[in-house]
Amino acid sequence: MSNSGRVPISKNKGFTPEPDWNYEVTVAQIEAIVERVESGELELAEVFDQFTTAVEYLRQCESFLSQRQQQVNILLETLDEGSFNF
Repeated sequence: MSNSGRVPISKNKGFTPEPDWNYEVTVAQIEAIVERVESGELELAEVFDQFTTAVEYLRQCESFLSQRQQQVNILLETLDEGSFNF
């Protein structure tokens, strides 16, 4: 297996997605990795490579969701403050 599918592990918790990054696509990639690993057809080194990639994708998803949750919280706080006059 080539390294083209590998993503370097980021220590940066503030994940900033690329413009073409997509949560659903990333989750599908994680699911595909799990299927490949569970198939038992990969060599041990490939399992570790795939696991490393999946962990990075999970970190990206977690950071993305955390950022979106913060945005929702801010919007809810703004609504609670009654700053909107309808």
